[in-house]
Parts: sequence; structure tokens; C-alpha cells
Amino acid sequence: MALRTVATRSLSAALRSNVAAPFSTASALDRMQTQESYDQVLKKFAEIRACAVLRTATSEACPLAMQAAIDGGFKVVEFTLTTPNALEHLSEFRTRLDGDVMVGCGTILTIEDAENAIDAGSEFIITPVMLPDVIEWCAARNIVCVPGCQTPTELVNAYRHGAPIQKLFPGVAGGPMWVKAVSSALPFLSINPTSGVDLDNAGEYLTHGAASVGLVAPLFDPVAIANGDFEQIAKNAEKVMANVRPVGPYVRK
Repeated sequence: MALRTVATRSLSAALRSNVAAPFSTASALDRMQTQESYDQVLKKFAEIRACAVLRTATSEACPLAMQAAIDGGFKVVEFTLTTPNALEHLSEFRTRLDGDVMVGCGTILTIEDAENAIDAGSEFIITPVMLPDVIEWCAARNIVCVPGCQTPTELVNAYRHGAPIQKLFPGVAGGPMWVKAVSSALPFLSINPTSGVDLDNAGEYLTHGAASVGLVAPLFDPVAIANGDFEQIAKNAEKVMANVRPVGPYVRK
């Protein structure tokens, strides 16, 4: 098992190195991050294991809802570009909570989207689908990219393009048991289910092989947000984290 783990880590590093090869020098790349920052992002995902994924219809609700999730215990959060003024809110949270809460950006569809997110202070990039150009752009710059994948083939292809974590989206039939089957057959993957995860089953996904989970509507209840009931969002967050924490940290691959 130890040999497999070492080999898998070596393969992952080699893949990231190969992605960067077409460029003249890594240091010449725009928006280049450090290896240390890359490792710190993966370490935070492994420790916390749950990410709050926020979409709101209005700009005004965004910071209130996200702060409620943080107050409820979330330490990894994602602002999606479908939210009005998402990058402005992301930048404010990164500045205010840097070092405590890790802030990322989702619904990234192009390299330009990724550039804008990094410029705003995003510490990681999330895509809704498997986009090799975005994955490779991030991998060449020591930026953690978590691309959306639906099938085992897409999960493996995302990994091969340089994604250290692979987002399972949308949800699949079988839920935690599907994750267990795939992660057992393909143990080098680090799967992050983001659809189908709710307040009660988040821990179950983790015990069945998921590296981490993402919480969207079950955490950020649209009715509660529409009613301005952000206390309910905080309570939802507390419930999720109470199911996640006992599982313990993820052993990185």
C-alpha cells in the first residue's frame, strides 16, 4: 500500500510537470503560485473536508449567507460566478478572513474566468464540467483546480490533465455507494461529491471514500435566504460540520 501511495503521488507530480512543459519556463507564467500555496490548499481540503458552495439571486444576500455558513463552522467556501458581484464579495472575504477561511471561486468556464478569479484572491478554482484547458492552465501555475465530472472516465481524465481533486457533479444514482465503488477501483482519485450531498449524509459520503464534499442548496436553503433567515443557514452549517468532523482528516494521495 505504501508503494502504491508513493507511486500515485509521483504520477500526480509528473502529470503536473508535463502540463507545464509546453511553456518556456514556469517562473515566466502569469499568476504563478508557489508549490507551498498549492500544498496548503490541498492540506486545508484534507483537514476540513467540506466546502460551502454559494449561489444567490441577489448580491445583497451573498455576504450574509456566506458569513452565516462560516459562523456555523465552515472553513472552506466557494463563491460561484452565477452570483451577482461574486468576485467583489470573494475579494472582501479573502482580505478579511485570510489564513482562517479558505476562499475559492466556482462556475469557472474559461481561462479568462480563472484569471479574474485569481486576481480577485481566489485560492482555488472550481469548474462545473471537465475543461482540459482550464485544468492545464491551473496545473501549470500551481493553482488547485477541481473540475466537474460525471463519470469514472471523466474523473480519470481530469486527474490526468492535472486536477488533484475531482468534483462529482451532478449527483449520481447510488450516492455514497457509487463513490465507494469508484474510489476502490481507482484509488488515486480524490473525489469531491457536490450534488446529492445534504445535511445528514455528508459524513456518509466521506466514510465511503469521498475526499471531501460540497454543500449547495441543502446548506443555503433558498427559502431561508429569500426570507432573510440567515440564522437557519448557520444552523444548517453546524449540522453538516457535526457530521463531517468525526470522520477525521483525509489521507492525501
